[in-house]
Amino acid sequence: MKTLAFKIILIINVLFASLAFSDVIEIGNIELQSLLQKKIPLIDIRRKDEWKSTGVVENSILMTFFDKNGKANTNEWLKELYKIAKKNDPVILICRTGRRTGIISKFLSEKVGYSLIYDVTDGITDWIKKGNTVVNP
Repeated sequence: MKTLAFKIILIINVLFASLAFSDVIEIGNIELQSLLQKKIPLIDIRRKDEWKSTGVVENSILMTFFDKNGKANTNEWLKELYKIAKKNDPVILICRTGRRTGIISKFLSEKVGYSLIYDVTDGITDWIKKGNTVVNP
């Protein structure tokens, strides 16, 4: 009897644990192109100087998360994000190499409760390297 109760408790814990966090899906260029065709918002979280340096993916929403000192005003950034995508809406994040979006994706998943976040793991550098177009910000 104890074994059955333990198994039931274990199953319940696993089920609820999977509901506690949203899905963060790491994607590359092919997946990004497909999601853009579906009109899922692409948020470029880099700084203005970075956008000017490389260009941006067409129709990107430009919303700097970290300043050049690595500081973030999460409350203000989230206010802007809520205007673009609600917690149940999918969103795509891109940065230079994927490092910052990995951090932000985890934050949105674990702390904010967004349900579906696509993280462009190799960032704009791979997008450009693979010959995809960019536009001036």
